[in-house]
Amino acid sequence: MKPWRKALVNSNVTLEQAIEVLDKAALRIALVVDGGDKLLGTVTDGDVRRALLKHLPMETPVNQVMNGQPKTAEQSWTESRILALMEDHELLQLPLVDQEGKLVGLASLHDLLNKHRYDNPVFLMAGGFGTRLRPLTNNCPKPMLKVGDKPILEQILVNFVEAGFHRFYISTHYMPEVIRDYFGEGKKWGVSIEYVHEEEPLGTGGALGLLPHDEIDQPMFMMNADLLTSLNFQSFLEFHRAHDGVATMCVREYEHQVPYGVITSDGTRIESMVEKPIQRFFVNAGIYLLSPKLVKSVKPGTRIDMPSLLEKQIEQGREVNMFPVHEYWLDIGRMDDFHKAQAEVEGLLND
Repeated sequence: MKPWRKALVNSNVTLEQAIEVLDKAALRIALVVDGGDKLLGTVTDGDVRRALLKHLPMETPVNQVMNGQPKTAEQSWTESRILALMEDHELLQLPLVDQEGKLVGLASLHDLLNKHRYDNPVFLMAGGFGTRLRPLTNNCPKPMLKVGDKPILEQILVNFVEAGFHRFYISTHYMPEVIRDYFGEGKKWGVSIEYVHEEEPLGTGGALGLLPHDEIDQPMFMMNADLLTSLNFQSFLEFHRAHDGVATMCVREYEHQVPYGVITSDGTRIESMVEKPIQRFFVNAGIYLLSPKLVKSVKPGTRIDMPSLLEKQIEQGREVNMFPVHEYWLDIGRMDDFHKAQAEVEGLLND
């Protein structure tokens, strides 16, 4: 069990500080306490994502985001009683308090039920040329470049394995033998790995047509193999299942500051002036959950990118949802990103 005290935050912290604690503690909850460790509230992944969807500033006080009346259990309760309360209210964590309301521990559904094993397939897209990382990629596919002591693709695979996933598919195109020789059938990690090979690049969505469609029987993760992230895959899967869409896309909030004063007008009359305003957008983070029906709709040999595939679903009236990512995320597309990953991976793995 991870030390629950890493999840403590004071009531005067900001949303940004609470997110940092939430990510570093890796308990999927931040516990808001006063100076005497009395529990004031909790902040979960869901609370943070709701705040991000509302575009609340990162400086927002945590007491405006937290759940001020969380369910709790007394430290004297039996595990079966705690588990019953958690199952009744569909809770993943339950703060433990003494008779004065002082926080003394944190019960985890994961720990109480033991580690869960997920049968959802995971499709990792590893066929890119990595042209912007030459000369490093002249003799090595980009996903096999080492960040820390492991190739990028292995870092991704291990993150999924530690979260309980064991069914993997990897798409290849550029120097496929390097990837196949390294990962084999996945025995080193206790998982199964199958490969699909693109003779010609089919776009980010076209490789779906090469999968053995009869084996895709549950929502499937799809992820670019040049990303480093501490995304909570279980939370992502729970969100996808709860929202019943044909697909869910992970998104990041992107800020763009206009470098000039922006004028709004009516004819020749100026109505307002805003100096260097900041615009905020949600952008594609390159991680998806796809329904089996959507995967099977892509026929072999189809050339299509994921945005175009999802746009077609939306045009046909099908629901495509988005999942805001607040965890660490880095797209290793350029040399600067690669060097940044080298500097940050140690902290990411230690969190």
